[in-house]
Amino acid sequence: MGVFVFLPLVLPLTAWPVARLAEHHLHPRAATWLLTGVAAVLAVCSTLCLALLMVVGTAQLPGNPLPDGWSDAEVREAVPYDEIAGKAAIPALIAVLASCARAAWRHHRVLRRAGRALAGLPATPVAVLPDEAPYAYALPGRRDRIVVTTGMLAALSAPERRALFAHERVHLTAHHHRFLLAVQLAARANPFLRPLRSAVMYTAERWADEEAAVRVGSRRTVARAVGKAALVSRGTPSATLAGFAAPGPVPRRVAALLGPPPAASLWPPAFTAVGVAAWGAAAGTTASALSSANSALTLFFILEAATPL
Repeated sequence: MGVFVFLPLVLPLTAWPVARLAEHHLHPRAATWLLTGVAAVLAVCSTLCLALLMVVGTAQLPGNPLPDGWSDAEVREAVPYDEIAGKAAIPALIAVLASCARAAWRHHRVLRRAGRALAGLPATPVAVLPDEAPYAYALPGRRDRIVVTTGMLAALSAPERRALFAHERVHLTAHHHRFLLAVQLAARANPFLRPLRSAVMYTAERWADEEAAVRVGSRRTVARAVGKAALVSRGTPSATLAGFAAPGPVPRRVAALLGPPPAASLWPPAFTAVGVAAWGAAAGTTASALSSANSALTLFFILEAATPL
């Protein structure tokens, strides 16, 4: 395996340029899909890398339940700096799994609590809460619903309310909570993927902004609604739930809505900055996947050969 076993841990750095450029130069729908896919693959590969290193490190611990042959010199030679890397991978992988499990559990808990809070309300697509605190968000579940407070409705005009509802419906129909949860888990698995998480949180909102502008028929109305909601809103109950005034670069969203609509291309032209960055991210993702697969197969055959019959 050699040093290639470590590549999946650092190759997420190749996705940083496309994370930045995709926010500005790709259609938000394409950017969300691209960045989420890249983040998910890179996170899985880096976690697999830690798991491979942990096998080598665990086999060296006294009293471990693994076969004795797995701690032979031939196995350790497959991993550079096996004494350090193998043992360091054990707490690192435990921390990654615990962090991902905590994020997934928090997402589930927020959905469950939000669902219980709406239990006494009519089963309508829009749940209006009698609360002076202005906020609105999309709540996925067995019955997708838009949650909005009377305080938020009072802060918006009638056209702006239509923009709000159109925006939140896009979040629900496009399942944006899944994208947000995926990049949240990816960032927990590898801290180098945090820029992609931030980028997807922005592009998902931009996706909903653009679709809402088409449905309402006025980009200026959506821009005005986003700006007013951001001034008074307190956001959403979780980073994995999408909301009309989600925290982030609201001025950039408003500026984008006041400009021309983005081109609906699924992949950027090759000879542009964003095209080069996209191909670089694709190459880094492919290299990470190939490196992980090669390391896994190599270690499998080495361990199989070292396992006593």
